[in-house]
Amino acid sequence: MWQVKKKAGSAVQTESPRSAEELRIVTVGDAGAFANRDAHTDLKVELHQRLLDVINLQALDQMSRSQIEAEVGDIVYEELAKQNQALNNSERKSLVSDVLDELLGLGPIEPLLKDPTITDILINGHNSVFVERYGVLEHTNVRFKDERHLLRIIQKIVSAVGRRIDESSPMVDARLADGSRVNAIVHPLAIDGASMSIRKFARVPISMDRLIEIGSVPAPVAEVLKAVVKSRRNVLISGGTGSGKTTMLNAMSAFIDNRERIVTIEDSAELQLQQEHVVRLETRPANIEGKGEITQRELVKNALRMRPDRIIVGEVRAGEAFDMLQAMNTGHDGSMTTVHANTARDALSRVEQMIGMSGIDIPARSARAQISSALNVVIQIGRLSDGRRKLLSLSELTGMEGDVVTMQEIFRFRQTGISPDGQVLGKFEATGIRPKFIEQVMAHGVTLSADLFRPDAKLEG
Repeated sequence: MWQVKKKAGSAVQTESPRSAEELRIVTVGDAGAFANRDAHTDLKVELHQRLLDVINLQALDQMSRSQIEAEVGDIVYEELAKQNQALNNSERKSLVSDVLDELLGLGPIEPLLKDPTITDILINGHNSVFVERYGVLEHTNVRFKDERHLLRIIQKIVSAVGRRIDESSPMVDARLADGSRVNAIVHPLAIDGASMSIRKFARVPISMDRLIEIGSVPAPVAEVLKAVVKSRRNVLISGGTGSGKTTMLNAMSAFIDNRERIVTIEDSAELQLQQEHVVRLETRPANIEGKGEITQRELVKNALRMRPDRIIVGEVRAGEAFDMLQAMNTGHDGSMTTVHANTARDALSRVEQMIGMSGIDIPARSARAQISSALNVVIQIGRLSDGRRKLLSLSELTGMEGDVVTMQEIFRFRQTGISPDGQVLGKFEATGIRPKFIEQVMAHGVTLSADLFRPDAKLEG
């Protein structure tokens, strides 16, 4: 049996003394079976203080959660007995779980992280937490004890990935161990208290089959996407915030041949590629002296020296767009990236603006020529008013006409109305245009039926 209790006179017992305020950091989450939230909170405060005094923190590092739960549970029961607290088994288990989440996890938001139905956790100060389920925001009764408690959890997250957040650097992008994306902003920029947003990612990446199952992509269109990847077409995935760009990128990347060398570049590593030969690169922010920053642009330049078959940039935001286009134009076919934009045409305009941010004086027509020759397919992803994410458009770039990049839409989702219960109605349809990339698809040994592109083609159901 592990000895989680401290032994008198042992070296483990000589811990630095804790202030009363530090000892009072506890979770103020869902009270579970307790009818009186305040009583539940006060009891947890007291138990948490007592546990920090009696447990051997060094022993916790060598134990599994189930072992810790068993031994900490015994200590909690002993303390409850001393205080004559009449709690049933479910209430006791709730207390043990809350204290363990504080000791080992991320406190009151730990249950939210474990809930597979939640995709986003939005914390607006210590006493207001929202979550998104199935595309719809809802308020929760999860609370932090105070601002200090919330800041402690934020520091725990960002320090795990070698980043920092304080008054001199009050914004940070980080990630959790499972790849979930975290953004936090604190005083003095956050006026009403620290704010944190967590974009969760499925432990098992969402596959194209799953996207077909939930109606985000019709099966025939998924076949075309597979052919686009197999034939090494360069792809730009466009969409708004939270529309599912990274999910689509992950799903499409599954079609890349396992023998290819892939280099991924991200601000905060979140791509979940399943191939064997993947090199993951991540940017680095400046240190406290304002030095040591490594940008996406520098990583893209370095990636070109790493002999990649494909380069995948999580999202282009600035001058790295120019280097990405250069890579696509110089033998790294089949590369992919994402961009924030509301339409496929807007996506091209955004990329053109980013080329201007590279610091290179290049005429607008030359920039557009780079775009038209580098990119082959633009996929527009959207989030509908009912919360569902869908592929809205698949377009092909066909070249230049004068100073304009020419583009033709191959598939689109056409909204026809909204049902009485608020669900968006519509259908996918082919425009009737046969894409030019069909020749490259066939050259790579992939067969696509010409019937897929007929205007009367049945894409759903």
